[in-house]
Amino acid sequence: MYIEELSLVNFKNFEQAQMKFSPGLNCFIGNNGAGKTNLMDAIYYLSFCKSFINPVDLQNIRHNEEFFVIQGKYRRLESEENIYCGLKKGQKKHFKRNKKEYKKLSEHIGLLPLIVITPSDINLIMGGSDERRKFIDTVISLYNQQYLDSLIKYNRALLQRNNLLRQFATTNTFHAESLEIWDDQLVYHAQIIHQERKTYIEKFLPVFQNYYDLISGGDETIGIEHQSQMYEGDFAGQLQRARQRDRILQFTTTGIHKDDLDFRLGTFPIKKLGSQGQKKTFLVALKLAQYDFIKKISGFTPILLLDDIFDKLDKHRVEEIVKLVAKDHFGQIFITDTNREHLDRIISHVDTEYRIFTVNNGAIEP
Repeated sequence: MYIEELSLVNFKNFEQAQMKFSPGLNCFIGNNGAGKTNLMDAIYYLSFCKSFINPVDLQNIRHNEEFFVIQGKYRRLESEENIYCGLKKGQKKHFKRNKKEYKKLSEHIGLLPLIVITPSDINLIMGGSDERRKFIDTVISLYNQQYLDSLIKYNRALLQRNNLLRQFATTNTFHAESLEIWDDQLVYHAQIIHQERKTYIEKFLPVFQNYYDLISGGDETIGIEHQSQMYEGDFAGQLQRARQRDRILQFTTTGIHKDDLDFRLGTFPIKKLGSQGQKKTFLVALKLAQYDFIKKISGFTPILLLDDIFDKLDKHRVEEIVKLVAKDHFGQIFITDTNREHLDRIISHVDTEYRIFTVNNGAIEP
C-alpha cells in the first residue's frame, strides 16, 4: 500500500500544491519552517482524520482563508483509493473515501496504516501518562475495531460520570443509582481495553528489544512495564471504594484512564538517566517495532514518515537506522531533513526508486 499523489489547497503554509510520489523513498529537503513537516502532516491526516501537530482543525487552515482541502490517491490491494478531507470554517469536517462520506470517522481508522517518527515523540518519555496511553491506543485501534469502540464508549462514560460528580457538588446532592449506571459501563469497557493493552505489550516487547539492539549495537537492555490499577482486580469494587474521594475531588480517580507505561534503560527510568542519543534510539526502536506489529496484524505494509529524526544521534546510530529502513521489509518511506548529507547517505543504501523534493516557504519542486 502506498500514496501515489497528494493535493493540497490552503493547508497550513501551502496555498496550493500537487505532488506525485515514488512507491519507494521520498525525501523533502529544506530549511526549518519551510513546510516539510506540514507535508508529512497532510499525509498523516489522510490516515488518521486529524493532525499529529495541531489537534485544532481550524488552526490548520491557511492564514486569512476560509477552508482547507487535502486529497490523496492511494494504491491498495491493486485497487485505487481516493481519500478526501475538507474543512470550512463554521462547518463540520468532511472525510470521504472514493467520494462516499463516512458516517463516523472511526470507520476510516486502519484503512491506510501509517507510522510517524518525529522529534515531538520525546514527549512519550518526558511527558505525562496521557502521551503514553495515546501511543498504545493509536496502535491497537488501527487493527482492532472493538478496542476503538470500547475506548470511545469508556471515555464517553467517564465524561458523563465526571459531569455527574460535579453536579452533585454544585447541588449538594448525591444519587448512587445514577453513578452506578456509568460505573457499569466503565467496568465493562475497561476489561476489554485492559486485556488488549496487556496482550499487546507482551507481544511488542521482544520486537522492540530487537530493534533497539540493532540500532545501538546490542550493549544496552531496555524494558516497558504496563502500570494499571486493573492488575489489582475487581474494578467495580475499586470504583465503589473510591466513591467518597471522587465526590470530594469531583472526578473519577481510578480506572484504565490512569494507566501508564514505565520506560526503562536497564533497571533505571530512561527519563532520568538516558542520554539524548539513548532516548532518541529508544523512540526510533519503539516506533519501528510499532511498524512491525501493525504490518503483521493488518497484512499491509504501513507508510513510514521520518520527520527530522537524525539530530542528536551519532554517526553509527544514523547509519544503522538507514540500513534498517533501506531493507525490503519497509514499503513507502517519507523523510524530511535540512542536511543533504543525511539524504545522500540514505539514498546510497537504498536499492529502490526514489524522489527528492525541495521545499521552500510553501513551494515544492521535484
